[in-house]
Amino acid sequence: MTGMNDEKLAHVRHTLAHLLAQVVKDQYPNAHLTLGPAVDNGFYYDIDFGTEKISDADLAKIEKYMKKSLPKWTEFTHKEVSKDEALALFSGNQYKIELINEIADRGETITLYTCGGFTDLCRGGHAENPAKEISPDSFKLDRVAGAYWRGDEKNPMLTRIYGLAFPTKEELDAYILQQEEAKKRDHRKLGREMDLFTFSDLVGVGMPLFTPKGNIVREEIIKFSRELNDALGFGEVHTPNINKGELFKISGHYDKYKEDMLSVTSQYVSDEMFLKPMNCPQHTQIYASKPRSYRDLPIRYSDFAVLYRDERPGEMSGLTRLRAFSQDDGHIFCREDQIESEIEHVLEAIEKALAVYNVEYWMRLSLRDPNKKEKYLGEDAVWEKSQTIMKKLLEEKKIPHKDAEGEAAFYGPKIDIMAVDALGREWQISTIQLDFNQPKRFELEFTDSDGLRKTPVMIHRALIGSPDRFMGILLEHYAGNFPTWLAPIQVAIVPVRENHDEGAKEIAKKLKTANIRVEIISSNDSLGKRIHAAKAMKTPYTIVLGDKEIESGNLTIEKRDGTKVEMGTEEFIQTVSAEIKERK
Repeated sequence: MTGMNDEKLAHVRHTLAHLLAQVVKDQYPNAHLTLGPAVDNGFYYDIDFGTEKISDADLAKIEKYMKKSLPKWTEFTHKEVSKDEALALFSGNQYKIELINEIADRGETITLYTCGGFTDLCRGGHAENPAKEISPDSFKLDRVAGAYWRGDEKNPMLTRIYGLAFPTKEELDAYILQQEEAKKRDHRKLGREMDLFTFSDLVGVGMPLFTPKGNIVREEIIKFSRELNDALGFGEVHTPNINKGELFKISGHYDKYKEDMLSVTSQYVSDEMFLKPMNCPQHTQIYASKPRSYRDLPIRYSDFAVLYRDERPGEMSGLTRLRAFSQDDGHIFCREDQIESEIEHVLEAIEKALAVYNVEYWMRLSLRDPNKKEKYLGEDAVWEKSQTIMKKLLEEKKIPHKDAEGEAAFYGPKIDIMAVDALGREWQISTIQLDFNQPKRFELEFTDSDGLRKTPVMIHRALIGSPDRFMGILLEHYAGNFPTWLAPIQVAIVPVRENHDEGAKEIAKKLKTANIRVEIISSNDSLGKRIHAAKAMKTPYTIVLGDKEIESGNLTIEKRDGTKVEMGTEEFIQTVSAEIKERK
C-alpha cells in the first residue's frame, strides 16, 4: 500500500470495513449489519449482535479470518437495484431497511457492492483489487465500543468495532506506538494523579471541578492571555451567563444551534432563556450601548465568562470536550480599512503564545461550502468579499495555510490555528473569524468621517481558545511536566528528618516571598517515599534538606530531569524567578 494518496487510502479503509462485515456475518449469522465508513486512522462497522456479546478479546479471531479471506477479495462489482429488490435482500434487518427507504425517498439510486462473495448496501469508493492493494500486516482491529444507531441516544445501542489501517506496516506500528504513549499521557489520568481536576455526577457530566493546584494552571493560562490582550488593546468585559432567546434569534445562533443550547426557566418571567454558548451577541450590545464614531474604532472587547453547550454524553472527553468552559474570547469592531492590521496583530499574538507554550501549529483557511449555502448567513456578495479579504491577507503575508471548504463559521470565513502536540496529533485551538453579518443583523453603526452612518465589521478571535480545553491539551503535550511558570508546585522541599522541618519552613518562606509556589513534603513516610511523592507531582525542582544543606547554606537541588546542582538560597530564588518571569 505504498505511494497511496488520501483518496486511495480512504477507499482501502472503506474496503476493510466491508471485509470486517463479511467475517462478522459469517461468524455471527444472527448479527445485523448497519453502517461501516472509513475514518481518519482506519475504519469501523456498527453491528447489532442481538443477545450475543463480543469484547476486545474476540477481535484477534475476527482479524485472523479477515486476513485469511483477503486473498479472495480480488474485484468489486456493483449493481443498481430497485427499492423492492433491496428490501427483499435485507429483509429482517431494520437498519438497512431504514436506510433503503430514506435513499428511495430522496429519489437516489440504490446500489449494492459485492466482493469476495459478500454484498452490502453501499455508495462506493473501494480498492480496485483489495488482495493486491492491501497488505495483511497493514491493518489491525483495535477495540470494541458502544454506539447509538445514527448517534441518537433514543435509538438502540450497537457494537462498534474499530480497525486501524495505514499504507504500510511501519506506519501502522508507528501509530500504535503513538497511541500507547497517548495512553500514558492521557490528561484524565494525569489530572487525577496530579490532583488537578475532578468530575462529579452530582454536579453534572462535562462540568469540571478544578482543585487548588488545577486552578493555578488554569489561571496562569488565563493570565498570559490577559497580558496578550492588554498588549493588543483589548478591554476586558464581563457578561451574564443567562440571556433571552431573542438575543440569539437576532444573532442567528437560535436557528443554527438551538439544539446545542441549554435552556433556562424562571418562575417570574415568561421569556425563553438560555445559558449562553458564546459571547459575541452580548458584545454587540455593549457596542450598541452608546453612539460610536469612526475615531472610536477599533473597539476591542475580551471576555473569560463561562460558556455552556449541550454536548451529547458520548462526545465528551475529560477537559477536551465539555459542557461548561471558558474561552479567551475577544471581539473587534472596526472599519473595513482596519481589518488587515487587526487580524495581523492577532496572528502575531497567537504566534507569540504558541512559541511560549512550545506548540507547533499550522493554519487553515475555513471557507463556506458553495454547495450548501443554506447553512450560512448572508448574501453571496458578502461571502465573496470576506473570503477574498482573508485569502489575500494570508497570501500577501506569505503565511502557509490550507483551504478547507465547509469549515467556515455560519456567519463568516475564519482562520483556524491547528496546534500539533508532542505526539503529532492536531487540535483546533485559536480562531480568527471575519463577520459582516452580525453587525448588520444587530443594526450596529458608527458615524464615519463623511458624517454618514455606516456598519462596522466584527472580528471574532481567540488566542488559545478555551483555557480549560487547552490545559487538557498541554497536560498531554508536556506529559504532565509543565514548564516552571505553569507548574502548580514549582519547588518541593523534602526535609530528611523531623529536625529539619524548621529549616524547610524558613526556605519555603523566602520562596513564597518571591512568589514561587512551594510545598514542604513532611510526613511519617520514609525519605524515599517522600522524594517519590515530589517526583509524582512532576515538580520542576526538588530540594532534599539535611544537615549538610542547613549548615552550609547551600541547597542540593534535583531538577525534574534527574540532574543535580548546588547553589545558595538567594541564587536559586533568582534563577527560578527569572525562569518564571520569562516563561521559559
